[in-house]
Amino acid sequence: MRVLALGGAGAMGAAAVETATRMLGVERIVIADRDGAAAAAAARRYCDARVPVSALTVDVTHGPALRDALSQVDLVLNTVGPYYRFGRVVLRAAIDTGTHYLDICDDWEPTLDMLDLDEQARVAGVCAVVGMGASPGVSNLLAALAADGLDTVIDAYTAWPVDVPDKGGENALSSDGRPSAAAVHWMQQSSGTIAAVAAGRLTKQRPLRPVALELPGGRRGTAYTVGHPEPITLQRSLEPVGDAANLMVVTPWTLGYLEVLRRDIDAGLLTEETAAALLEQPTLGRLARSLPKAVRAQGPGSLPPFFAAVSGWRAGRECRVLAHLDRSGATGAAIRRLFDDMARATGIPLALGMSQVIEGCARRPGVHPPEAVIDAGRFFRELGRELGVAGSPVIIEREPVVQ
Repeated sequence: MRVLALGGAGAMGAAAVETATRMLGVERIVIADRDGAAAAAAARRYCDARVPVSALTVDVTHGPALRDALSQVDLVLNTVGPYYRFGRVVLRAAIDTGTHYLDICDDWEPTLDMLDLDEQARVAGVCAVVGMGASPGVSNLLAALAADGLDTVIDAYTAWPVDVPDKGGENALSSDGRPSAAAVHWMQQSSGTIAAVAAGRLTKQRPLRPVALELPGGRRGTAYTVGHPEPITLQRSLEPVGDAANLMVVTPWTLGYLEVLRRDIDAGLLTEETAAALLEQPTLGRLARSLPKAVRAQGPGSLPPFFAAVSGWRAGRECRVLAHLDRSGATGAAIRRLFDDMARATGIPLALGMSQVIEGCARRPGVHPPEAVIDAGRFFRELGRELGVAGSPVIIEREPVVQ
């Protein structure tokens, strides 16, 4: 297939392109960016690649140019954000041109908007996979593995780390001293209202709510809700009858400071951008205000840093299932290196998901979350190979619930 990498000159797009150049079924890659010089420079790095890689200047806000670029390829990897502005725009254009689509959208609102295009994509014969990154993406597929074999899912949680050991992540400030896009997004998803599932129904809740977890292996701790697409898509795919949410594994001190920023954003005292800057450069006044919450808040205890936890019924017995990434030995070292670089942790899964669409096993028309069409077992085996480790890097633990 001919592949268009929209935003391929950026960090996450570049990681996906690098992985895609080694994949069977990829015939040609076009790196497209509104900065044509950056796209050309990125393409030159692959002059010795197995497949030809070229560059194209494309501004996604210019509809005719976008559709012209899409009409010349079979599949598009969309890493152009923010997705609340460009997600539906690019997907709508891909449907119009009959181009298969994958992205790394981690906003819950545009995820709902893009899922609403399912009927149009099915009619056009287009397969679109939204949220095929780390979280969402890897997190969804961990949840799918955890739920496999359950007759009924009760609760489903995905979780990622903030300031616990092996966290990975990025600095809140960009190299030019301004808040990074990731930090602004974090403030958006930590304020206002977020989507979560309660008693099987999709609801809107305030973020930073505590969720106490008891997991297999005697692991216990408290994590906190944050806005993300996972509960929206897991409600559709796993159909939990209880609760579902995306969680942060975070220390009480950071949680207390986030709560202060959340309150000030919601009160109109801070914008999301100014709050993001205050992550890296906190004020003494806000630190002081965070102390009462930090002292009262429960911590992560022995929770893993990145996991999916699902409870449900199997053969008439209630059980808990934990799916997490192996942090031991050589596999653990490879996982830590991956998540220390969030561009690779996001871009590599995007390319691995694309490979299943190209092969045809995941090419079902419609708009889907990863867990609905991507073979999770195969994905993690291929992720292991990409990281240079033997087999799947996932550990699955199950235990019955003792009444």
